Amino acid sequence: MREQTMLPLRLLTMLAAMLSFATFAARAAPPPGECPQPRFTGTAPAEFYERSNPLPATPEHLSAGERRFVGTPENESCAICHGRKGDGKGPLARQYDPPPRNFTCAKTIVGVPDGQLFWIIRYGSPGTAMPPHDKLTDEQVWQLVHHLRQLAK
Repeated sequence: MREQTMLPLRLLTMLAAMLSFATFAARAAPPPGECPQPRFTGTAPAEFYERSNPLPATPEHLSAGERRFVGTPENESCAICHGRKGDGKGPLARQYDPPPRNFTCAKTIVGVPDGQLFWIIRYGSPGTAMPPHDKLTDEQVWQLVHHLRQLAK
């Protein structure tokens, strides 16, 4: 009889321990917009990593990158996750772990080569919610790279 009483008590104790750990783990995840953020994306292959943005940072390219980042009601945009300001606080940001990048934090992209940013936009970031954007042209991706650099200033 004592054995039957102990089983529910053990189950309750294990359940309480699991809930405590889950609460701790949820608090341990960095909030959207943190600066700096830990990195989760691997290094791009050398043929991408070493590329420099071939587009000049003209007002036209900067404006096109900003428009693509912010998006329109008809087109999905980067801002849905990264926020209109690029601060990592978009409407969907809280549902991702790790949270979207905060591009307004200079420490987020200082030292990250243009080619690495191009590769992440084009192919996504495994282990994160960043999807590949393979329907964008190379020019559109490079314009986005320019915009990300502007956000970090």
